[in-house]
Amino acid sequence: MPSPATSAAAPLAASPHGTPEDASRRHSIAVLLPCYNEAETIAPTIAGFAQALPGARIYVYDNNSADETAAKAQAAGASVHREHLQGKGNVVRRMLADIDADIYLIADGDMTYDPKAASLLIQTLVANNLDMTVGVRQTDESEAYRRGHRFGNRTFNHIVRGLFGPASPTSSPATGRCRGASRNPSP
Repeated sequence: MPSPATSAAAPLAASPHGTPEDASRRHSIAVLLPCYNEAETIAPTIAGFAQALPGARIYVYDNNSADETAAKAQAAGASVHREHLQGKGNVVRRMLADIDADIYLIADGDMTYDPKAASLLIQTLVANNLDMTVGVRQTDESEAYRRGHRFGNRTFNHIVRGLFGPASPTSSPATGRCRGASRNPSP
């Protein structure tokens, strides 16, 4: 297991879905996957991002999983780290402190995001000199979510809309957790 010291991400390579702009080839990309009990889905998630972004380094941060998430992530080729302070906020803070890259792609380790969309998120970020791009989950496949996730998300969104007013059909607090971000915000 790598030490918690800062790691460097690999430079961006051309995507099979189109060649990124020449400027984007100069940027290093780190795919950051915070995980808690994702043993069933972490290997295909890693494989998907490795195929979509062949030049990127993939990091899995295990947050006290009770299953084999860390072992399966390591076997799938990811650099595995552990964050013992429970909670996604603690994991994200640790990932951004540990990993040095020009561009970060943060996604969940449960395969609910299509890794093929990663190059578009990054190309949009670089081409438009943005600080962040946000991807939204869009699926009708019930198996893409663990038991209760869809119901929980809908209930939570309903409560938030009741408290703060209606939101657009595609914007809710429970969507858009796949993010591309640049290390240095635009001036």
